[in-house]
Amino acid sequence: MAECTDPRCGIHGGALPRGIQITGRVVSDKAKQTVIVETDFARYMYKYERFLRKRSRIPAHNPACINAKLGDVVNIAETRRLSKTKSFVVTGIVK
Repeated sequence: MAECTDPRCGIHGGALPRGIQITGRVVSDKAKQTVIVETDFARYMYKYERFLRKRSRIPAHNPACINAKLGDVVNIAETRRLSKTKSFVVTGIVK
């Protein structure tokens, strides 16, 4: 594999991970160097005394050295703001 020259890479570049780390599934890889990661979580509703299942879709930077594809389960980490919508970077592929 070639040397990673991406300045926004979370491992080799200047956008070092900090804050929260999330595991989720890639649901879109159409944008250039960006993936949409979807995570499922449960929120408790006091009024009905039940749990509500919800989803969160997070845009994350996809460096060339990792290159996550549609359907991959990935780890993402919070980093400094990379663009208007991206403040997460993909740090690894789980499966």
